Amino acid sequence: MNDRPGAADAAPRPLPIPVDMSAAPHDPHDSPEDGAPETFISHLVELRERIVKAGAGVLLIFLGLVYWAPDIFNLFSRPLMQALPKNGHMIVTDVTGSFFVPMKVTLLVAFLVALPWVLYQIWRFVAPGLYAHEKRMVLPLVVSSYVLFLCGVAFAYFLVFPTVFKFMAHYNAPLGAEMSTDVDKYLSFAMTTFLAFGITFEVPVVVIVLVRFGIVSLEKLRQIRPYVVVGAFVIAAVVTPPDVMSQLLLAVPLWLLYELGLILAAIFIRKTAVPDTETEHLPVVKD
Repeated sequence: MNDRPGAADAAPRPLPIPVDMSAAPHDPHDSPEDGAPETFISHLVELRERIVKAGAGVLLIFLGLVYWAPDIFNLFSRPLMQALPKNGHMIVTDVTGSFFVPMKVTLLVAFLVALPWVLYQIWRFVAPGLYAHEKRMVLPLVVSSYVLFLCGVAFAYFLVFPTVFKFMAHYNAPLGAEMSTDVDKYLSFAMTTFLAFGITFEVPVVVIVLVRFGIVSLEKLRQIRPYVVVGAFVIAAVVTPPDVMSQLLLAVPLWLLYELGLILAAIFIRKTAVPDTETEHLPVVKD
């Protein structure tokens, strides 16, 4: 037994806890928002609230447009109606087609109009978990993606539809057949075409993201240019109607947008030539 004074009061010194500093962000201001830790249930509750708010926004705009549903469908089908001969017309092969097809078109328009509100709700859900540099990139990417998607839809409506419909009507004339189109089939064709061209116009954003995060180098993207051209025609052959005109109208813009993405990525690299605090410590991977 040790009788030295103070020996009984002495406590063992706690061992230091090792801290992995590599996992911490280099910039103390570039970190997710601080706050009380949330449970999985709280995340689900917030997700449900965001989905309800996004759906309510779409529904509100839809209710505001539903009165003009026939006019919206007439505008939607105008490229086809202008290409049809004098005796050509649209037909309805389903009892409920004349009601539900305009409603579907109006709902699509309402979703496109409310898409910024939907994206805002998504942003409010994911923003607390993002770093500051990630938040700075999200807004330009989302805005540019939305604008480019609308440009793709407008390109299909104002250029692709009139060209394809006139081309098909020209080859239908020698047959002497009456050219009529079901409204439901026209809706499916238009939706597929809008989606294909809307996604196609996102190519510049995809290229910039790949280069910005170092997934693929700019030189590598330039080297695979011939494969991209071939892939553009393959994709066009799969997602467009089986006619050469539609494939060309999708494949050529896809290739040109890829070239535009390379140019914009090169400009972006020159403007961000100085490495930031997060990437300067990472090894450089060469292709």
